[in-house]
Amino acid sequence: MYQIINFLDKMFHFTAAKAHCDIPCGIYDPITAQIAALTVVRMVDLIDEHHSHSTIQDKEFYNRLVRLITVKEEHSEKVKHEIRIIFGDFIKSEHFEKYPELPLLFHKIMQLGSADKQKSEKSTAVELLDRVNRFAEIFWEIKGIKTKKAKAPYAPNLEFVYPEH
Repeated sequence: MYQIINFLDKMFHFTAAKAHCDIPCGIYDPITAQIAALTVVRMVDLIDEHHSHSTIQDKEFYNRLVRLITVKEEHSEKVKHEIRIIFGDFIKSEHFEKYPELPLLFHKIMQLGSADKQKSEKSTAVELLDRVNRFAEIFWEIKGIKTKKAKAPYAPNLEFVYPEH
């Protein structure tokens, strides 16, 4: 296959395409990680509510419980994935000089994401959201964009960091 493409390239002189990151520059945005972290908090709330309000623990109880846990774990992993991409592809060494907390913040987000997969504790989920919001503040500051804090317009109505426009 390589030989065929190489032969065609010599005949037609294809323009080489190059990329230095997973996604085109300029569309990095921590909002996906923030929403995923908020979803983790929401799932913990729903798990607690489901557990405390269910008296009959039949197959429907367990079906809903498993679905809530699955969504919580998927979003915990999504937080880690999104932050890992921004940290690995966008953050540069000069950012560590200006924001020395970045490596430990990144590490803590990874740990909290794992803890949220292992447990179902509101305090851990809220801490994950808080750390992701801090990461978002730094991200937008690096890009030269001011941020504001506002409560999410949906449950659990916790604070988000948003870029000002």
